[in-house]
Amino acid sequence: MTDLFVLVVYDISNDRRRTKLHNLLLDYGSPVQYSVFECLLDVERLKKMKQAVRKLIRPKKDNVRYYCLCAGCVKQIEAPGGEVVSELSKVVIV
Repeated sequence: MTDLFVLVVYDISNDRRRTKLHNLLLDYGSPVQYSVFECLLDVERLKKMKQAVRKLIRPKKDNVRYYCLCAGCVKQIEAPGGEVVSELSKVVIV
């Protein structure tokens, strides 16, 4: 099974919920900005992350978006500041 490259972006005005969400997402990916995470997840882990996020946010007040990028799109990500972009893992079957 191949991991998915998912960009998680959020805009939450409540400081407490925003901090809780940031800390939660640290278990799933790497922050590239305070409200933007790059995550490499299998389908099951992505489902668990979305469930945890759903329990934490207030849908009418908070905005969270998930962008799944294909391998070709990931290769085109540019980071002029020299930041490392998370790489898609390669599956090896022995």
